[in-house]
Amino acid sequence: MGSEFKQFLLRGNVVDLAVGVVIGAAFGTIVKSLVEDIITPLIAAIVGQPDFSSLSLTINGSAIMYGSFLNAVLAFLLVASALFFFVVKPMNALIAMSRRQPPADPTTKKCPECRSEIPIDARRCAFCAVVVAAA
Repeated sequence: MGSEFKQFLLRGNVVDLAVGVVIGAAFGTIVKSLVEDIITPLIAAIVGQPDFSSLSLTINGSAIMYGSFLNAVLAFLLVASALFFFVVKPMNALIAMSRRQPPADPTTKKCPECRSEIPIDARRCAFCAVVVAAA
């Protein structure tokens, strides 16, 4: 039973997941700092008030704190957009660049007489029987 547990822990999926969680947590603090320390003050400079937690609505003596909800929604949108523009878009561009393959060498050529596709190393056209130069 101990060897099975050791095999389970050392399997690639568990190790990859553990590394992903640790890196994700570390990256989360970077994104949170970006949003709180850079983006939110920029919004405050433009709009005037970056903190909406004091906004509330009172109905029948019950306070509805919609300002806190607005703060949470704004923080989520800022984090999501920061992740999208600074992580997802660049990674998609890198993946697309790595997937580009150079064009394959041609395997056929056109017959100079009848314009049919013939193998590139053919010496005679199979359609019109004209002699063609080797490639």
